[in-house]
Amino acid sequence: MPLALLALAIGAFGIGTTEFVIMGLLPEVAADFGVSVPTAGFLVTGYALGVMFGAPLMTVLGTRISRKNMLMLLMGLFIAGNVVSALAPTFSVMVVGRVVASLAHGAFFGIGSVVAAELVAPEKKAGAISMMFTGLTVANVVGVPLGTFVGQSAGWRVTFFIVAALGVVGLAGIAKLVPDVPKAEGVRLRHEVAAFTNVQVLLAMAMTVLGFGGVFAAITYIAPMMTEVTGYAPSSVTWLLVLFGLGMVAGNLTGGKFADRKLMPMLFTALGGLAVVLALFTVGAQNKVTAAVAVFLVGALGFATVPPLQKRVLDYAHGAPTLASAVNIGAFNLGNALAAWLGGLVIAAGFGYTSPNWVGAALAAAALALALVSGFLERREPARAAETASPVIAASTGSTTTGGTTPQTGGTGPDRTPAAQPLAARH
Repeated sequence: MPLALLALAIGAFGIGTTEFVIMGLLPEVAADFGVSVPTAGFLVTGYALGVMFGAPLMTVLGTRISRKNMLMLLMGLFIAGNVVSALAPTFSVMVVGRVVASLAHGAFFGIGSVVAAELVAPEKKAGAISMMFTGLTVANVVGVPLGTFVGQSAGWRVTFFIVAALGVVGLAGIAKLVPDVPKAEGVRLRHEVAAFTNVQVLLAMAMTVLGFGGVFAAITYIAPMMTEVTGYAPSSVTWLLVLFGLGMVAGNLTGGKFADRKLMPMLFTALGGLAVVLALFTVGAQNKVTAAVAVFLVGALGFATVPPLQKRVLDYAHGAPTLASAVNIGAFNLGNALAAWLGGLVIAAGFGYTSPNWVGAALAAAALALALVSGFLERREPARAAETASPVIAASTGSTTTGGTTPQTGGTGPDRTPAAQPLAARH
C-alpha cells in the first residue's frame, strides 16, 4: 500500500477523534459554559448536521480544484474549527467551531476514498479504502479515550488544541506524500449529479444508512444498557467503548480484505451477522461476558460493511465518483441520527434499555434485504446487456455492459476506464 495512505489515515484519525471525543467531555463543557448537559448535546447534533450538509456542499465547491488541494483545504478547515472550539469564549462560538470542523468531515472521507482507490490497482481498491478508514477506527480505540482522559484532567480545551495539532500533522502529510492525482477530463458537476440516477448507487447509500444505523441504535445507549441492565460500573463504559473500537478496527480491515475478493458475499455475511448479533444482544445484555462479546461483534460486523459499500459507490459512479462518495459518508451520519432517534422512542415507550437492540436488528435486516435486491439486479445486468449489445461491439470490446459504467459482477473486476487505473499506471 502506498505511503500516501498513511497521511490520509492520520487525517482520518484526527477527524474521528474530534467527532466522538466530545461525548465524553459534555459534562466538563457544560459546566464551563454554565449550560445543561442536554444543551451541550447540541455540540454533537450540530456536528452531525454539519457532516450531512457539508459533504455535498464542500465537494461541489471543490470541483474546480485538484483533489489533493481540496484535501489540504479541508484539513485547514478542520484545524480552524478545532482552534475556534478550543478558544471559544461562549457556548455559541463553540457550536460554530464544531460546525466549521464538521464541514470537512464528509468531503474529506469522500474525496479521500476516491484518491485512495486511485493509488492502487483495481483489485486492491477496497483494501486501500479500509487503510484510510483505519485512522477513524483507531481513533475510537486510542484518540477518544486518551482525549477524554486529557480533557478531564487538564481541561477540555487542551484536548481540542491537541486535535488541531493532529490536523496540522495530517495536512503536512498530505502535502508531502499524496500525489497530485489528476481529475478525470471532461467531468463536470452534472456528471457527478448524474451518478445519483444509478439505482445501485442509491441502494448502496440506503444500505449505508440502515446498516450503520443498526450499529448506532445499540451503541448510542450503551452506557445505560451496560450499567442498568448488565451491571457494569459506570467507569467500565470507557473500556467497553474501547472494545467496540477494537471491533471496528478488526471489521474494517477484514471488510477491506475480503471485499476485494468477493464484495457481495462479504456484504451479505456482515449485514446478516449484524442483524443476528443485535437480536441476540437483547438477551445477551443480561450477562457481562456475552454483553462484552456482543459489543465487540457489533463494532466488527458494522464496520466490515464500510469498505465494500464505499467501494460499491465508487464502482457504479466511477466516471464521476467524488460527490457520490462524499454523500455516502453523510449517509453514515444520517443513519446514526435516525437510529438514535428510533432507539430513544422505544426506550421512552417503556420497552427498556435493551429495546434499541431490536431496532438495530430490524435496520440491519432491512439493509440485508436491500443488499439481496442489489445483488439480484447486478446478476441480471450482464444477461440484459448481452441481449441488447451489438455482436460486433461485444466482440471488439469484450465488454458485458451497455454504457460502460457498470462494473463486473461483484464489483471486483478490473475497471477499464483511464480514471480508474492506479496512478502509477497512468504515468
